Amino acid sequence: MLNLEDIRPAEGATHTKKRKGRGIASGHGKTSCRGNNGEGQRSGNSHKRGFEGGQMPSYRQMPKLKGFKNKFREVSAEINVARLAELNVEEVDLAYLQGVKKAHSSAVALRVLGNGEISKAVVVRATYFSPSAKEKIEKAGGKAELV
Repeated sequence: MLNLEDIRPAEGATHTKKRKGRGIASGHGKTSCRGNNGEGQRSGNSHKRGFEGGQMPSYRQMPKLKGFKNKFREVSAEINVARLAELNVEEVDLAYLQGVKKAHSSAVALRVLGNGEISKAVVVRATYFSPSAKEKIEKAGGKAELV
């Protein structure tokens, strides 16, 4: 049976610590593995983060980035009532506008705005209607459906 006191580390998992500065015969004497001269050979040596040996650090060579870009931004396609009248279709939604290249493919919402006039009945499915756009679409006999 295996007892707790019998457990040993695997072969080669442990080794003796390097004893530096214990004479020439140790193999780690004289300079104690620090090299011959320079900052690293002196006691208390340390560098600031980003130190590149006196060369201009890369973070100072780069220009400062200005501004902020929200990666969670949702793009909305916008269309005016006047453009709806030009389309000559009975039903309009975001997928249709993306198909005829009137809305960007990355758009996830459609907003209908009230600039212009419409005389034809059109069913429009969108996520937002301005009050004047909704009024003009319904006055022409169409429907403004919120999606």
